Amino acid sequence: MFIKQLYTGCISEAAYYIESNGIAAVIDPLRDIESYLVLASERNARIQYIFETHFHADFVSGHLDLAAATGATIVYGPNTITKYPVYIAKDGETFSLGNISIQVLHTPGHTLESSCYLLKDEEGNNKAIFTGDTLFVGDVGRPDLSQKSNELTMNDLAGMLYESLQQKIMPLEDDVVVYPAHGAGSSCGKSLGAETFSTIGVQKSSNYALQAESKETFIKAVTEGLNTPPAYFPINASINKEGYSSLDSILEKAMQALSIKDFKEKLADNPIILDSRHPDRFMQGFVPGSINIGLNGRFAEWAGSLLPFTQPIVLVTEVGSEKESVIRLSRVGLDNVVGYLSGGFEAWQNAGETIDLIIDVEADELAMDLPFDENLVIVDVRRETEYANEHVKEAINIPLDQLTDPGSMANLDDHHNIYIHCASGYRSVIAASMIKRQGIHNIRNVVGGIEAIKGFPDKFEFEKEAAVLN
Repeated sequence: MFIKQLYTGCISEAAYYIESNGIAAVIDPLRDIESYLVLASERNARIQYIFETHFHADFVSGHLDLAAATGATIVYGPNTITKYPVYIAKDGETFSLGNISIQVLHTPGHTLESSCYLLKDEEGNNKAIFTGDTLFVGDVGRPDLSQKSNELTMNDLAGMLYESLQQKIMPLEDDVVVYPAHGAGSSCGKSLGAETFSTIGVQKSSNYALQAESKETFIKAVTEGLNTPPAYFPINASINKEGYSSLDSILEKAMQALSIKDFKEKLADNPIILDSRHPDRFMQGFVPGSINIGLNGRFAEWAGSLLPFTQPIVLVTEVGSEKESVIRLSRVGLDNVVGYLSGGFEAWQNAGETIDLIIDVEADELAMDLPFDENLVIVDVRRETEYANEHVKEAINIPLDQLTDPGSMANLDDHHNIYIHCASGYRSVIAASMIKRQGIHNIRNVVGGIEAIKGFPDKFEFEKEAAVLN
């Protein structure tokens, strides 16, 4: 028996490759399926099954492309309805995989079709459970993301999740390994642990959601303190339910090298100009109107949260990063890339085209300006919970994901000297580029974010009360 976790850190997603006696299965594959095909080829194995734990909301699954490439059967649990051929397993149904087996455990709650897959070894002993978004390390799946009917509330689903955990997960032996679909950073839970796998015994003793003394206390624990989910979640869930175009067809359309002339012609269609370079490079110069979301961070997640799914995208990337940018966008269903600037920003700059830039300032410079500039506005683009925990007294909070609402910038104007910060700098550059795109240009990015600002405790006053811009 061979088990391999294939973890993709930028979206905190874990897929799994399981194999016995030359027969393999993949659980919750990403859309870019090459790693699974290579692994099977290297091990001289055949992928027979693709097990899906549920309709994922945070990424587009690779089940259709992987099935097309291998002939494998796509398996979902009970209560699944799709617009493409799949095998709907019964609760408790067992699938043979070489000398081992995988049993379906229907565990509704996160979604109605959510199911876990219990792996039994050659002797029939419970070895591991692939829990999808039902059980994480240190958390459980959110009950507010399902494409549910009007008859079911978040509390109803949380109650279903409680029953699933109590009846299907908690009775398992303590040494059964828990392999979830996500790790820390995922928005599919609220407090996922840093580890990407655990055991039933450890989770029974340490997972807050499994400590609840009753269904009522469980519902309260898992529904309180949930952040607003990213805007693209229902879009991705729908794509996974209804189907999508192949990644190869997306790449064929997107991997069009555009000369400067062709690039400028594309601009007539009012595309999103997405610059995926490192924020440090972007700050030094960019094509006017560009939005920067750097590949070095949670690129796909922020792209899905901030960019429209109906508008064409043209890319500006580091030379050689064009395909990676397209693939990572496709992971969240942004399939509307229509080309990239050949030669990147350097080609644009060397041709003498107009460029824009954003000014970086250090935290101590902000400290010096703050007492003397009545038009100075500090914009904190961290999440509301981060802001509430501690922020600069004078700062207003506009969470990055709210910048897609034009009304969020209603009180900002070029007569303000706007200083933008986040936690460390990645999100603030995204925010600065988005605000610039709206025609507000008198902005500065605070290098190092709140962490750098906290390095001058004698120059800034911090609080937990909200500051309001008049």
